[in-house]
Amino acid sequence: MSAETTIFRAPFWRSRRAAAIAGIIFGVLLLTVIALMQSAFSDSSYQSIADDEHRRRLIRVSLSLIPFAGIAFLWFIGVVREHLGEREDRLFSTVFLGSGLLFLALLFEGAVTLSSMLDMLAGSNANPDVWAYGRDQTRELFSGYAMRMAAVFTISVSTVSRRSSALPRWISYLGYLVALLLLFSPGKQTLSQALFPAWVLLVSTAILLTRRHSGDAGMEHDVE
Repeated sequence: MSAETTIFRAPFWRSRRAAAIAGIIFGVLLLTVIALMQSAFSDSSYQSIADDEHRRRLIRVSLSLIPFAGIAFLWFIGVVREHLGEREDRLFSTVFLGSGLLFLALLFEGAVTLSSMLDMLAGSNANPDVWAYGRDQTRELFSGYAMRMAAVFTISVSTVSRRSSALPRWISYLGYLVALLLLFSPGKQTLSQALFPAWVLLVSTAILLTRRHSGDAGMEHDVE
């Protein structure tokens, strides 16, 4: 069988490489979404958004990227759990999975709310008060709640990876610092919002570049 056909076998999609690729895609997409949103909402008043088609276009583009970021994040979760295998701590793996899914649910809920607000602006019954309510709700869902769940996810991943030596220890300890900043930083700060996807991007790059431990040999079959 040729190399071109073997790469699509199941072991490839369960490999460290698959987790790294999924995490990198998620990190890049969510960082792009945050950058576009910050640019569009530099002036978040109703009138500035209603009168500026460019701002609304930036919001639409960022919303269109969120589902793909979510798919990549789900794949990242699945492959990381597969990689940890029997070494996975059940307590932290439950928190890991639950916080990751809650993060996605809150992210998607905020995206749906904001998408509805954009549809309202395109109609004839646009209401500034409703816009302000939807804008604040979306901001709170993402910055206030989704990022807190991201902090819990970061703590659980850092703890499991430190105990299993799945990642360099300095990345695990950096994860604890990132989690603390996500938990206690004001939600409106752009830096705190970008910390989580940046950390996932770092973890994914480390997974891609770090050699497997000998105990992991049965978990991934190299493709010739």
